[in-house]
Amino acid sequence: MNFPYKIIDLTHTLNDTIPSWNGSCGFQHTTKLDYDDCKTEVKFRVQKITMHAGIGTHIDAPAHCVPKGVTVEDLRLQDLIAPCVVIDVSPKSHERYSVAVQDIKEFEESHGIIPKRAFIIIRTGWEQFWLTPDRYRNHHVFPSVSAEAAEFLLEKQVVGLGIDTLSPDRPKDGYLVHQTLLGAGKYIIENVANSGALPPLGSYSLALPIKTQGGTEAPIRLIALINGI
Repeated sequence: MNFPYKIIDLTHTLNDTIPSWNGSCGFQHTTKLDYDDCKTEVKFRVQKITMHAGIGTHIDAPAHCVPKGVTVEDLRLQDLIAPCVVIDVSPKSHERYSVAVQDIKEFEESHGIIPKRAFIIIRTGWEQFWLTPDRYRNHHVFPSVSAEAAEFLLEKQVVGLGIDTLSPDRPKDGYLVHQTLLGAGKYIIENVANSGALPPLGSYSLALPIKTQGGTEAPIRLIALINGI
């Protein structure tokens, strides 16, 4: 039986060289027991992972900046599986570009109204620098989202916001997008990969984090399904 969807992987692979907020991602993937050392008839390789929670393609739960906010294990599956909308500003984006309300209105003029309870991905094109971590980090200067645009998306009743940079906020602008969205119980996904493979409307996103108790951030496997392919 053919699967009725085209599956798009929106997740960067984790390793110890990926871009990160502070320049050191903290990721270590070590082998604790290898096949040749295993004394059983069936051989195993046993590994250990050490990492920061907020690296690679990952989710920020409301508790990331909201005291007593929802943590990772209490994010609702109904919100993590959602219609996916890709707003592509890459043709005009640059390192100091901030997505504005007008960008969202122009998207709707071209593609139709954003459905309620959608997950919004902002495609800036910054992913092109993923394999050059210093350029991707760029002293925390990268395309971002304006506070006004975040408020406008809340009016659209979105469930979350994703972006193909380290953050929808540049530090010099404050963290108003985090405050606005997480403060309203929404989630944020950073370092989205391959969003250029998605249509503006019509796909579904599945954002499934490691279910850590009390987690404010967590790595995820983010995928999208495109119907009828």
